[in-house]
Amino acid sequence: MRSLFLRSRLFAVGVLILGLLILIALLQPFINRLLIGNTDPLAMGTFDTMLEPSREHLLGTDKWGRDWAALLVLGLRYSLVIGFLSGTVATLISVILGFVSGYKGGRLDSVLRTLTDMVLVIPALPILITVAAYIKFFSIVAMALLLALFSWAFGMRTIRAQVLSLRARPYVDLARVSNLNDMQIIFEELVPNLLPFLGVALASSTAVAILAETGLELIGVGPGGNIITLGLMVNFAQSWGSLALGYYALLFAPVVALILIFVSMNLINMGLEEVFNPRLKRVTGG
Repeated sequence: MRSLFLRSRLFAVGVLILGLLILIALLQPFINRLLIGNTDPLAMGTFDTMLEPSREHLLGTDKWGRDWAALLVLGLRYSLVIGFLSGTVATLISVILGFVSGYKGGRLDSVLRTLTDMVLVIPALPILITVAAYIKFFSIVAMALLLALFSWAFGMRTIRAQVLSLRARPYVDLARVSNLNDMQIIFEELVPNLLPFLGVALASSTAVAILAETGLELIGVGPGGNIITLGLMVNFAQSWGSLALGYYALLFAPVVALILIFVSMNLINMGLEEVFNPRLKRVTGG
């Protein structure tokens, strides 16, 4: 990790931004007490409605008398949890299917490639909208799993291609001659060389999940219940006409938080590519 920070400024900046966002999300209960004491951030009518940003309410209050800064931290927490949970599940599916398909080959590879191609061409957004509209309230886990079902295919193709390349390397042939079994070859020879690609897959899947969840919230078919996310906050701000009324913080705060998440994920991906992709190094002169 330290060498990555030294070798890529993009990676370092991305990790620092994302790390700060994760720290804020982890400290949400403590930050909530600093902002509004022991008050439930979701409780309506706690404060006067539509207050301008001030020392007491850093981002003002919303239409239902809730402190917007406290909601922002809570929304960041839920968005990151959904994103990382969905990204982790999608990456695990990509890794398992990618390794099985690329390493074993044969008929199994053909079946898995066909399945992956089908998932890639399926119009995921209309299906997500239909399912989300039919099931009124999702738990965080259910929403994350639903998003993961449609975000693993691209990562699987990338990992499969890398496994196909690595399994033909001389050191893998040497491992076979040394009587290592398939699991030993995969975990001792292949996985260590694919860690950068796994990192890219995780960051990409997480960003896609957060973007998809935000899109669902904007059209009113998000998780619902007491699960407030950054996307839902943007939805609220738009529906209240915050820009027209001059309450800019209500819209800009969650939008900026989302931008920081996506920028940090993209910087991490670009940093990993910069360090581990020789062709990119030659193009950029690195």
